[in-house]
Amino acid sequence: MTEVDLISHIERDYILNLAKKGEREDGRGFDKYRKLILQPGIIKKAEGSCLANLGETKVLAGIKVDKGEPFPDTPDQAVMTTNAELIPLASPLFESGPPKEDSIELARVVDRGIREAPALDMPSLVIKEGELVRVVFIDLHILDSDGNLFDASNRAAVTALRTTKIPVLDEEGNPTEDLMPLPMLKTPVSCTFAKIGENILVDPSQNEVKTKKKYWMQD
Repeated sequence: MTEVDLISHIERDYILNLAKKGEREDGRGFDKYRKLILQPGIIKKAEGSCLANLGETKVLAGIKVDKGEPFPDTPDQAVMTTNAELIPLASPLFESGPPKEDSIELARVVDRGIREAPALDMPSLVIKEGELVRVVFIDLHILDSDGNLFDASNRAAVTALRTTKIPVLDEEGNPTEDLMPLPMLKTPVSCTFAKIGENILVDPSQNEVKTKKKYWMQD
């Protein structure tokens, strides 16, 4: 195994020297985000969806809601599960195949932020306690990676949840033609910072992230 730089020493020194002067390569201040564009409802066959563009980072979130059994230790709570897919077209560092550590970590961070806020009113999504609940699936697809996947994924997922419509159920738990929004309690907002030299920067770009990381490849 060989340790490989994600960014050349020249590029790293350039970014570090800019930071020492209070500057960034894209001209932003240390406390400034890149432009954020949210496009909800972009997947017509999903219960909810959103495409988030944070600078050149693009994340598509899709929401599907089904019915299923609750977890044994939380019979009075709905179920929520989050998955993230890092496709090779989004970055030369992403590989096809089973989920890798980065995709698992991304899904867990986004899931934890939504779950612990709490963003969803999970008890109100119980159909029959201990037997039948709503199951909320959050799928994140990274279409283009240019840094700060955590915040872009958070914005995409939360916006998709807030625009989700699900069928109203009758007394027997069967779906009707009427729709209702997901019961939302709070709006969790992720904010990611990077330390470049002695400086703290919000919303790090991919080059700013790469000044702090290396990866390993097979010889």
